[in-house]
Amino acid sequence: MIDVIICLPLRVCSTHLVAMQTVLVADDSRSVREYLSSLLRKSDFAVLEATNGKEAQQLILENHPDLVMTDVVMPEMNGYELCRWIKQQDECVVPVVFCSVKAEDFDLHWGKKQGCDAYISKPFKPDIILQTIKKLLV
Repeated sequence: MIDVIICLPLRVCSTHLVAMQTVLVADDSRSVREYLSSLLRKSDFAVLEATNGKEAQQLILENHPDLVMTDVVMPEMNGYELCRWIKQQDECVVPVVFCSVKAEDFDLHWGKKQGCDAYISKPFKPDIILQTIKKLLV
């Protein structure tokens, strides 16, 4: 008898299936969300998308992503609030990456105080995004 069925996105790796890691992209800019999602999918990540922190919260509770990449300035719940909420979850050990135009020293300092694991300023280079995510998911 099967007690639990776990449904994970899969990809074919040579002759076997491998579970894909899932990244949640939270950004109120549709173009940024779509660009990041496309970049991540091309690099064999499963991607979830949210337009604000509240949507991201719901997706985290329902899907348990491996990493969250979020903008700082969003409606309903900003990235700082989302990061604090994630880091307060007892069962949640999810790396959080800020990807924002807010890139002054104070913004970087404040992001770290909220618990983020990395801070990438916009505009960004695609290879920096991928390197950062892969480093955090090792």
